[in-house]
Amino acid sequence: MAGYAKSLIEKWTALYVRLSRDDDNEGDSNSISHQVEILTKYAKEHDIENFKIYKDDGFSGTDFNRPG
Repeated sequence: MAGYAKSLIEKWTALYVRLSRDDDNEGDSNSISHQVEILTKYAKEHDIENFKIYKDDGFSGTDFNRPG
């Protein structure tokens, strides 16, 4: 029974992208779009089907005053 229950557990992968310090574009920046493209391609090439993309577009990693 343990093996059956274990096979029902879905595993998810988090793909995290953030704004580059050098990128001043508004909206989804080229940097963010490119990162999403690269990570999505990697996930598909490695048979990672369940993934969610998290974005920090517009919030630099050098600024601690940002959501979430």
